[in-house]
This record gives sequence, structure tokens and C-alpha cells, in this order.
Amino acid sequence: MKKVIALMSIIGLLTFTNLNSVMAQDAKNANEAQTEQVATDSNAAATVDSNAAVAETPAVEEATEDKSFHEVLKEKYIQGGAGWMTPVLLCLILGMALVIERIIYLNMATTNVNKLLEGIENNVSKGDYAAAKELCRNTRGPVASIFYQGLDRVDEGLENVEKAVTSYGGVQMARLEANLTWIALFIALAPSFGFLGTVIGMVQAFDDIEKAGDISPTVVAGGMKVALLTTVFGLIVAIILQIFYNYLLTKIESLVSQMEDGSITFMDILIKNKR
Repeated sequence: MKKVIALMSIIGLLTFTNLNSVMAQDAKNANEAQTEQVATDSNAAATVDSNAAVAETPAVEEATEDKSFHEVLKEKYIQGGAGWMTPVLLCLILGMALVIERIIYLNMATTNVNKLLEGIENNVSKGDYAAAKELCRNTRGPVASIFYQGLDRVDEGLENVEKAVTSYGGVQMARLEANLTWIALFIALAPSFGFLGTVIGMVQAFDDIEKAGDISPTVVAGGMKVALLTTVFGLIVAIILQIFYNYLLTKIESLVSQMEDGSITFMDILIKNKR
């Protein structure tokens, strides 16, 4: 699973690098297009009257409305400032890498407990504990591992079997909950970085007002818009990660419930067929 986390982190960083390259290229193309547009407008000003200019206005608005979600997202990312938007993006990439790793692990840990217990009971009733252990060994998931540890200590008495099942159950629970702390950390960091960017942006906006010597709506609105974008993105990232975090908690609770119920039934089987 550590390899999965490392792979997802590398993919995320590569995606982030490519995104910055694409945004830089888009900004360069936009500047070139703006320069060409200014030159074209200057040359056409002598031949185009005011009626033609009015007719072009809807076309410009339509072109603006036709921007794709990806383009709008990149534009807002640039407006928010790469220095403050980058930490938020990293929280999303790393958090999602851990989420994907946990989802894969928990899905692989899911076991058909009833079928496993039925197979164990059939073998134990025949006194074939070796076959029961082999069945547990060939079944993936924490429940099968717990049962194997119990069967491995059958000769030591049921009391030792119960202790082994309880102790190894705690170990498996810890493995199920691994990396959840880091996901919770990224959930807290994403909006924190966003709020920090907002505060810094507001300070910069007041600096602009001080330099301009005027509290005009244009100066105030521009600075506040850029400042609040970091908070918006931070909250979005936190919401996304929080949804997956709650899903993981629900999945873990379901697996733990299966482990507990299965362990009780497992002990009942051994007691009923004790040597």
C-alpha cells in the first residue's frame, strides 16, 4: 500500500507540474492574443463605425460564456495566486492519494464471513484443524487472519485461543485505521491555507488602497475577489476529503462489526467441537 501512496503522489505532482505548464502557456497565448487584438482593433477603428462595435458586443459575451469548466478553473487558480493555491492543491492530491489507498485496502479486506465460518465449522466438526487453518490462510482479509491465529493455538486451550483472537483483532483494527489521521490533517489544512491566503490578500488590498489614496470600489473589489478565492478552493477541497473520510469510517465500522460478530461465532464453534 505504501507503493500505491507513493505512485499516487508522483502522479499528482506530475499532474500539478503539467497544470502549471499549461497555465503558463495559456497566459502567454492570452497575452499574445490580447496584443494582436489591440493592434487589430486599432487598424479597424478607422473603418468600423459605432453600430458595428455594438453588434460585436454580444459575440464577445457569447465567447466568454462558452468557456469550459477546466478553463474557468485554471483562470480562478491563477487569480487566487499560485503561492497560496498550490498548498491547497497539494492537500487535495495527497489526501486523495491516501483515500484511494484506503479504499483499495478496505475493499480487499472485505470477506464473506458466513461462508468462511461455514467452511471452518465443517472442518472442525471432522477434527481436521489443519484444513480449517489452510482455509483461513487462503482467504484474504483481517477476519480470516484472526481465525487463523485462533486455530493455531487450539492445542493450548480455549482461553489462549480467546486471548489470541482478541489481541490480533486489535492489531487488525489498527491496520484498518492506518492513514486516517493524515487524511484528517489534510482536511484541516486545506481551509486553513485558504483562510491564510484570504488574510494576506486582504492585507494586500488595504496596501493597494493606501497607495491609491482612494477607497474606490474597483480597488477594494479586485483585492477582495482574489483574497476570497483561496478560501473557496480550500473549503471545496476540505468538503471533498471529508466526504471520502466519512465513507472510510463507515467502511471500517462495518468491517470491525464483522470481526466482532465473526469472532463470537468462531469461539462458539470451537467450544461446541472442542477436543
